[in-house]
Amino acid sequence: MLLGSQLRRLREARGVTREAAGYSIRASESKISRMELGRVSFKTRDVEDLLTLYGITDDAERHALVGLAREANVAGWWHSYSDVLPNWFPTYVGLEGAAALIRVYEVQFVHGLLQTEAYARAVVSRGMRGASADDVDRRVALRLERQKYLVAENAPDFHIVLDEAALRRPYGDREVMRGQLQHLIDVSERPNVRLQVMPFSFGGHSGESGAFTILSFPESDLSDVVYLEQLTSALYLDKREDVAQYELALKELQQDSPGPDESRDLLRGLIQLS
Repeated sequence: MLLGSQLRRLREARGVTREAAGYSIRASESKISRMELGRVSFKTRDVEDLLTLYGITDDAERHALVGLAREANVAGWWHSYSDVLPNWFPTYVGLEGAAALIRVYEVQFVHGLLQTEAYARAVVSRGMRGASADDVDRRVALRLERQKYLVAENAPDFHIVLDEAALRRPYGDREVMRGQLQHLIDVSERPNVRLQVMPFSFGGHSGESGAFTILSFPESDLSDVVYLEQLTSALYLDKREDVAQYELALKELQQDSPGPDESRDLLRGLIQLS
């Protein structure tokens, strides 16, 4: 996905059509489209030929992009879970693992990176009705494995606004919810985590379109990506004008929500009520 979006950006900047790009690597226009969407593997020769067509002559830039092609062809650790994942989600897990900054608004439930095992099991069981116990176990295991990102040596910064609805909607019994709320308090103390709660009392706000995630990467020339999950698919937006709208919405959510300390107090209050 990262390399694909870079290739698309370079192609558009050069004014090259997908048809012309496909011709240059002895392929079809549809293959270029699939490459730019990250849906096919990348041949090093094809990437090198496209970079030449797009006028990229700097050795360092070419080396970096060809390196991305090689990395894209290596299956990530999450590949072994592909049998229990929707087909669009492995791409997200890869992007999440590469991000230096993850910004989130969540309304339906607590974000996967912040879920306790018991809460995750309740969420997964609800979403995978009819699945075997083994499949549920594997999906929960993947979720817990992803959480290691937040405590790794090069952990990303994680900024999240949780709608109060996500905290009041029960998944599991009272003990599960109390444990989840306490976990949010604990994890919010980490230096790389900024957690805010958008309370019901605020009324309408800029998150009216629903949950979204903005992923930013350490390489300055890589575009930010907005991830929008749907019932049967997901959207990955990386055009600057699209990303800017979501960044503005999240900035307003952060400004309108209580700060981290006040949000922890709100969480403590919810524990008392549960």
